[in-house]
Amino acid sequence: MAKDLDDGRAPKAGGPDERSPSERVSPTLVLGIGNILLRDEGVGVRVIEAMTRMEMPPDVELFDGATAGLDLVDALAERQRVVVIDAVDDDSEPGTVMRLTPDDLLTDEGRSTSLHELGLLETLTAAKQMGISTGEVVIIGVRPFNVECGLELSPQMQKLLPRLIELVLAEVGR
Repeated sequence: MAKDLDDGRAPKAGGPDERSPSERVSPTLVLGIGNILLRDEGVGVRVIEAMTRMEMPPDVELFDGATAGLDLVDALAERQRVVVIDAVDDDSEPGTVMRLTPDDLLTDEGRSTSLHELGLLETLTAAKQMGISTGEVVIIGVRPFNVECGLELSPQMQKLLPRLIELVLAEVGR
C-alpha cells in the first residue's frame, strides 16, 4: 500500500526540511552571469564552465546564472560571500578587468553598468527588500571585446580566462 506523502504532518527531525537555509547552501557562491549568445558577454558563464573542471573547496558552489536576473535571488540567499563574474559596460578599454562592489555598479545617472536588462544590482536590491541576506558581494568585471552574435569568446577574451579564474580563486581564498 502506498503511503500518502502529503499527510499534513511535519517532516521528521533531521530531514532536509529541518535545516535552515544557511545549512543548505555553501557559504561561498561563485556566480557567472552573461549571455553566451553574444560572445564576450557570456564571459561569466564561460569562467564557471572552466572552473567546473577544477577541484573546488567543499564550501564553494559554482553556479551558472546565465541571464536569470531576479531568478538568482534564491541562489544568492544566505551566503557569506558571493563572487560574481560578469561583463561590464563602462568607458574602460576592452579587456580591462576590475574588482567591484555593488555600490560601484551605479553610474552617476543611477543606472547599472551591467549589460543585462535586469542586472545584478537590481537582483541584489530585490533580495535586500525581501529581507534575504546575500553576505559580502564582490564582482570580477571585465570589459568585453566583442558582443556580436556568436557562441565563442573572442580570442582576446579567451586569453583572459586564466587570469579571471585566478582572480576568482583569490577572492574565494580571502
